Amino acid sequence: MTLMDDRRIDVASPTLAASEAQPSPVAGESSLTEHIIAALRTVHDPEIPVNIYDLGLIYRIEPKDQGLVEIDMTLTAPGCPVAGEMLKWVQTAVGGVEGVGTVDVNLVFDPRWDKSRMSEDVQLELGLI
Repeated sequence: MTLMDDRRIDVASPTLAASEAQPSPVAGESSLTEHIIAALRTVHDPEIPVNIYDLGLIYRIEPKDQGLVEIDMTLTAPGCPVAGEMLKWVQTAVGGVEGVGTVDVNLVFDPRWDKSRMSEDVQLELGLI
């Protein structure tokens, strides 16, 4: 399971949970994950002026052996007209991170995205709280 900020992305079932105890990171994995998150924050949803990570569209980030990174992500709406493009944007952004070779992006819709997945800062920025 990869922990980011005060949110948890569950590898077994891609759900976001409120802060829970953080397991000890594998040496080097934490730094790589932080760089991947920084790259994801450069990708913005075209309909909502927020990056996809803080918007809560990233459900799982799993660095694996030999530079492979698996990412599960969703969309704010299943009918998003740029869905295919967004997957490519994620691959390009994360693929540029040192130590990353191959990026597999999986589009998932379970659980369904809703505004509660956004960071509190984004909700405040968008006037939702």
